[in-house]
Amino acid sequence: MSTKNNFPKLHNAAWPGVVGKGVAGAEPFIDLDTMLRLTASADVGGERFDGINLNLDAPHFDINGGDDAVKRLAEKVASHGLVIGSVGAPVWAPSGGGSAIGEDEERARFLNAVRRACAVARRLRELGIRPYGVVRIDSAASVAEWADHSTLATRRLIETFAEAARIAADHGEALSAEGEICWGGMHSWRHMLYVLERVGDMPHLGFMADMAHTLLFALGYNAPESYRLVPDDFHWEPTRFHSAMRQLTERLRPWTNDFHVAQNDATVKGSGTHDKTGRHCLPTDPNGKLCIVRDAGYWLRDRKGRVTKRCRHICWDGCMFPNKTLLDPRTWNDVLTVMLQVREHHGWAE
Repeated sequence: MSTKNNFPKLHNAAWPGVVGKGVAGAEPFIDLDTMLRLTASADVGGERFDGINLNLDAPHFDINGGDDAVKRLAEKVASHGLVIGSVGAPVWAPSGGGSAIGEDEERARFLNAVRRACAVARRLRELGIRPYGVVRIDSAASVAEWADHSTLATRRLIETFAEAARIAADHGEALSAEGEICWGGMHSWRHMLYVLERVGDMPHLGFMADMAHTLLFALGYNAPESYRLVPDDFHWEPTRFHSAMRQLTERLRPWTNDFHVAQNDATVKGSGTHDKTGRHCLPTDPNGKLCIVRDAGYWLRDRKGRVTKRCRHICWDGCMFPNKTLLDPRTWNDVLTVMLQVREHHGWAE
């Protein structure tokens, strides 16, 4: 398959080999070398992935490994003919971070994780392996933790994210808040928008739109019924679906600085430490509710239908895929096929 557009660049994600895995009752981790090999081997008519996105966290990366660890990462990725795009800051408590809505000590750990991630991200730019991308964050807190003291928790989240944005600015980086229903204080489109607007630092804090998760925003999961953008008797009628998508994207698209292409069957389930969150599906899944290529346009084009060109790369997110699926080369050819279609319909040439 040949395309006339060469932007946005197409990336795979390494974290599906880690997220929800490696804990009791879950499947084992898939190492970074394997995820890189699978990504680099995908081929659709001579077209390949341009890069990979990853979390700056064990087991894929040792953020405490110093400059030598950063150089080894750059060399490893380059050896596969790939570049690095967006990276995830290890803000979660098991990784040495802490809740962004917690007490002062927890929030200090959160900010330290952001600081370390931004330093690594900047160094990867200097090494020439990371030509674009943001540093992804979340609240590192559950919806239940937020709900216990929602007013105080939201105030703390805004303060923490504002300081995190200042840290990113000091490193020449930008942050992207992950839109996912499992993160407290970010678990609906309205909560997410409230935080973004109160921080107000759009150059250094934006929104990471994942098609699978933002669909659940529209359906009102983990949020009061008033936050639903579809009626109670919604049965996937096209007019109601498109109305909800227009409302959702008009509010959040201006903040979007990172974008994940994905499919979702509108169910909420996960595995390991990421239970009760949006389930990503294969692009060929007959139960998928999204028309991937069409619906990506809600995020990649403005209200007048013009390509925004804000995201210089886009990423496929296959979180919660079982290891058997992740290790099947056909998975990545199918993914690359739909990614190429998204670029052809909503990309541009440089």
